[in-house]
Amino acid sequence: MRSPRSSYQRLAAVTGARQSGAALIVAMLVFALSVSLVVAMQSEFYRYFQRTTNLLLAEQARAYLLGAEDLAALALQQDYDQDVQAQRARDDLTEFWAQQSQPLPLDDIGWLRAEPIVDLQGRFNLNWLDEKPPQGKRFTPAQQQFVRLLQALPGVEVSEFEAVAITEAVIDWIDVDGTVLADGAEDDYYAAIAPGYRVANRPMSSVSELRAVANVTPEIYAVLQHLVTVWPQQPEPLNIHTAPEILLRSINADDDLTPLSEADGQTLVEQRQELGFADKQEFGKNPVFNGKSVSGAMALLGESSSYFMLHAWVELADRNMHLYSVLERRDRRVRTIARAGGSLQGASL
Repeated sequence: MRSPRSSYQRLAAVTGARQSGAALIVAMLVFALSVSLVVAMQSEFYRYFQRTTNLLLAEQARAYLLGAEDLAALALQQDYDQDVQAQRARDDLTEFWAQQSQPLPLDDIGWLRAEPIVDLQGRFNLNWLDEKPPQGKRFTPAQQQFVRLLQALPGVEVSEFEAVAITEAVIDWIDVDGTVLADGAEDDYYAAIAPGYRVANRPMSSVSELRAVANVTPEIYAVLQHLVTVWPQQPEPLNIHTAPEILLRSINADDDLTPLSEADGQTLVEQRQELGFADKQEFGKNPVFNGKSVSGAMALLGESSSYFMLHAWVELADRNMHLYSVLERRDRRVRTIARAGGSLQGASL
């Protein structure tokens, strides 16, 4: 017969074993929970670290881009000082601000780059189209010029009829009334599109608005966007010294809706590169106009500029950030009136 003592010892041993097993399980659960918490904390810390890093890099990149803006302003101020010294208000493509700059290294962590500053008065201002034509005329001189510009677009076939339809659609887009021009488009046209929308009935604030205008195809927009602007919103004269060949071809005799020929456009560009245009009056007497009356077009032309666009981008830690800045120069004062970020294809200022 077993003694009560031995039975007690066996019971204690079994109970101790069970308690040890339970403690081991609890320890394993605590360990697993600790590991889970550590992994979660590590993951959260990594996300926080990446978010903080991205914010710091974005702020650093923005600081560099604003520095590029300041450099552009200095170049425009320097050009103004030179014009004052020469006693001649003139802006052309030989000046310092229009030259390609060298990439600027950023302490071995990236590069700051910039395109030559663009003279926005060397582009056609879309807000010129919001004018009423003279009595008995269908188009103003600016509207006639836009019709010619559309027909001169390289790589895109646009007939005179199509150019007129696009021009009147743009006019209807920006004028304040709801009257549909002969080949234009107002709310009724756009409401039938899925999804429907309404016309702006105000001056354009972005070139990208053209994509919403009737008859403007993606192919037309892709070429046209680099030749037009909306700045300033109260248009100023087109600079004959900086306008590209296509814009020069859009200048022709009053009431003539056809652009100059490619040969005439090349002649004007070659003359400008070799000798430059002495002034606007000499330009109007150029033989390419064959003695035609260009008084309407001449009223839209000028020789100096006040509005420019900078495109700069920074490459920093395998990241790219772009900045487009519209700069206004009044005397020596240069201020930024608009900024936009994004890719080169997304430029819409």
